[in-house]
Amino acid sequence: MDARDDMLKRLRDRREGYSLDRPFYVDADFYKLDLELIWYRDWLFAGHDCELPKAGSYMTLQVGDYPVVIVRDRQGGIRAFHNACRHRGSRVCTQHKGTAARLVCPYHQWTYELDGRLLFARQMGPDFDPSGFGLKPIACESVAGYIFICLADQPADFAPFRAAMEPYFAPHRLTEAKIAYESTIIEKGNWKLVWENNRECYHCAGNHPELCKTFPEAPVATGVQSAESDPEILAHWEACEAEGLPARFRIDPDGQFRTTRTPLLGDAVSYTIEGTEAVNRLLSDTVTAKNIGALLLYHYPGTWNHVLTDHAVTFRVLPLSANETAVTTKWLVHKDAVEGVDYDLERLIHVWTETNDQDRRIVEENAFGIRSPAYQPGPYSPVHEGAVMQFVDWYARFAQDRLTEGAAPALRSVA
Repeated sequence: MDARDDMLKRLRDRREGYSLDRPFYVDADFYKLDLELIWYRDWLFAGHDCELPKAGSYMTLQVGDYPVVIVRDRQGGIRAFHNACRHRGSRVCTQHKGTAARLVCPYHQWTYELDGRLLFARQMGPDFDPSGFGLKPIACESVAGYIFICLADQPADFAPFRAAMEPYFAPHRLTEAKIAYESTIIEKGNWKLVWENNRECYHCAGNHPELCKTFPEAPVATGVQSAESDPEILAHWEACEAEGLPARFRIDPDGQFRTTRTPLLGDAVSYTIEGTEAVNRLLSDTVTAKNIGALLLYHYPGTWNHVLTDHAVTFRVLPLSANETAVTTKWLVHKDAVEGVDYDLERLIHVWTETNDQDRRIVEENAFGIRSPAYQPGPYSPVHEGAVMQFVDWYARFAQDRLTEGAAPALRSVA
């Protein structure tokens, strides 16, 4: 049985409310199918508008086998391209971030305009037509300070996500923020284990002492259970709405993304040990109320987010192999906030730096146990792990539907 047939059979036979079979978390062929069925087809969070402050600013990332470059063009727009020269395929931009008047391949100096057009290719002969050799574009969208890309030839409609997300996030003006700090950690576990761990706080009390000082463990805070039945959550939503801020739990019909506002514990207003603000200058001049808690956004398979009045913390997930996942965390503050004056960097990042490292250890121990041939799928807690079940159901449904389409997804060629 080949990997596609094996995966499809296991998805059809899987037991509801239980973790997945071992190959989904450890098998290299299943990982390749995840790339084809999910990562090469869905919209992925790439970064923030504020990371590209002027024409020629660029950032790079790697999605499976695809190197990507995202650049701000001369008209102020944001574009994404396959980061592969149309000459012999070398990467054009080799740094994580940078600024360039034009994009120049370091191999033979083929030179591209910021809109992807090939401007210069030396000594290619009189019959060479540069118009047919621009950088290959990738679908790219920007919304409320977030940049998303999609590698598919025919991306899913981005409009439903924009309509759901923008009213919640636009008031925080992340387009006018800056990155105060960025870190990337490699978790030695499958990307689905990273997400499963993120989608519950069943583990928080025993593993996250810093986060638990401000963030609630209650399943209604981050799960998919009906929060309308929780009077504290309902009162919080009403208080936020009184400030003109959308707050209620909203989920995509397909389960791929959702957003809500959740209260922090007690009088806490930010993710610090004391619960007080980490940044004196607020993110937005129009969002000044201190009782709005955390604005949460989850978008499978690539990002979860926490936005507060004083700063935002965003997370990007990228798979590296069947057993390795890169998690990039960015702390955003007002563009004019000054380190050492408006905020202390160590205090700003402490809670999530510690939490990330704790989660890394959790995922790695989880992966270590699943690699044992003795592993069998176990039951999720219906009380605490409803959101984990929702994630697994989303993954299983998307993968199964695409496996039964009868053909591999069409992707833009890099060659």
